[in-house]
Amino acid sequence: MKYISIFLMLNSVVFYVGCGSSSSQTKPTQTKPNIVIIYTDDQGYGDVSALNPEAKFKTPNMDRLVNEGLTFTDGHSSDAVCTPSRYSLLTGRYSWRTSLKENVLHADGPCLIEKDRMTIASLLRDNGYNTAMIGKWHLQMEFVGDVKDGDRDWSKPFTDGPIEKGFDYFFGIAASMNYGILTYLEDDRVLDPPTMFTKKKMDVTPRTYRMTPPYETEHKKGYVEVAPSFNDELVLETLTNKTVDYINKADKSKPFFIYMPLTSPHLPHCTHPDFQGRSNCGNYGDFMEETDYRVGQVLDALKANGLEENTLVIFSSDNGAESNYEYQRDTYQHYSCMNFKGGKRDIYEGGHRVPFLMRWPQVIKAGGKVNAPVCQTDYLATVADIVGAKLPENAGEDSYSLLPMMKDTKVYQNPDRPVINHSFTGHFAIREGKWKLNMLRGSGGSLNPVIIEPKPGEAPFELYDLENDPGETTNLYFEHPEIVNRLKDRITNIIKNGRSTDGKPQPFVKDNWEQLTWMTLN
Repeated sequence: MKYISIFLMLNSVVFYVGCGSSSSQTKPTQTKPNIVIIYTDDQGYGDVSALNPEAKFKTPNMDRLVNEGLTFTDGHSSDAVCTPSRYSLLTGRYSWRTSLKENVLHADGPCLIEKDRMTIASLLRDNGYNTAMIGKWHLQMEFVGDVKDGDRDWSKPFTDGPIEKGFDYFFGIAASMNYGILTYLEDDRVLDPPTMFTKKKMDVTPRTYRMTPPYETEHKKGYVEVAPSFNDELVLETLTNKTVDYINKADKSKPFFIYMPLTSPHLPHCTHPDFQGRSNCGNYGDFMEETDYRVGQVLDALKANGLEENTLVIFSSDNGAESNYEYQRDTYQHYSCMNFKGGKRDIYEGGHRVPFLMRWPQVIKAGGKVNAPVCQTDYLATVADIVGAKLPENAGEDSYSLLPMMKDTKVYQNPDRPVINHSFTGHFAIREGKWKLNMLRGSGGSLNPVIIEPKPGEAPFELYDLENDPGETTNLYFEHPEIVNRLKDRITNIIKNGRSTDGKPQPFVKDNWEQLTWMTLN
């Protein structure tokens, strides 16, 4: 039979339609992009040298993403700390709609992602992707037994982890290293039982620590579980090697999604020996240079396998720089948070304005910038848009697609879309265009939070014009009462409706919410 073929081009995706004998047909090539999300831990906006020309260390591979892709200069994690940002990234929903109203979770316990809630992984798996997570989870998973009771059974599978949230494959660690269960996990199994114990051991740099041997054989107060083989200096290398191996062995006829949440530069600053002493910013700079090298290994693996052109790489951080950014600033004149106020845990910009980079050569033009406020909750709707999937009403309640801006940086479909910021202590801010209303006075989230109770006649909240005052220095509360009232009404509706996007109102957990000082939940 004569072979007939038609090629249709639509939105940079090639669809192949053909008819003919089975012997003459070839297997269709993959057209959906591979998607890789690299998620660092406690990295400030100024910790990418292409974004901070005065940085005291170099990040040539992160710079590749800036120069070869797109930078969202006003990109935000949904929260100023770890667990809630990770929940929001994967689900497209603000985590304060769950039972977690402040702080973070531990390593062992019920997962914050609810049963049957859509994640990026489950969405892509249902749309023909292989899905893998390699890195730090920190959304809790449940292990058999209790360390306090001495009845741990590490031979049993753990539950409520990545495999049950849409990932076909998982390799990594349970949480931040200071939260324990320090061993590698694969799928739903513990590879080396954490039968020993360790605690934070102060490092040479002020307010930093390590989780190194010697390990103890008995549990004591303040100690966490650790496997005898665990070495904190080798974690980044181990996670990266697993990711590169996954890419090298990937089925090239089927797209893959890799979620790669790294453990750096979060404390402990456990730099691999090959990178120690290399930077001009102490151990922190060394750790960042190793982190950048690991990013480069992943980018190189994509290129070596011919996957670079049709792979969307997303790079961001779960929150701003840890509070020891002050030490780097005062000692080395390195500004992790640039000119933004505050850092990790804070409601101020330094707590949640983070590197927010994308590269996808087939679609994104090199060197582009978008200055509109966006959030990591937007990844779910963006991915759904890319693969042509429609989100149900009970998924991605706070997620807006960024795909139009990825294709054309001059296009912004939602110029007044809201972005909600959230702090370690559970306090709120709402962003709309250039305006930001902090629903309190004071940091609302630092290691020693300072929340200022207003005196009669003083402003109860803080209103900032971030276009002209990105450092949040001048409170304009009394100058613009109409903006204050509009934003206060808007955040109230966003909380009560269970969503910030258009759609049917959704339920949320209303209990134990003392931070809502300006409103009452019915």
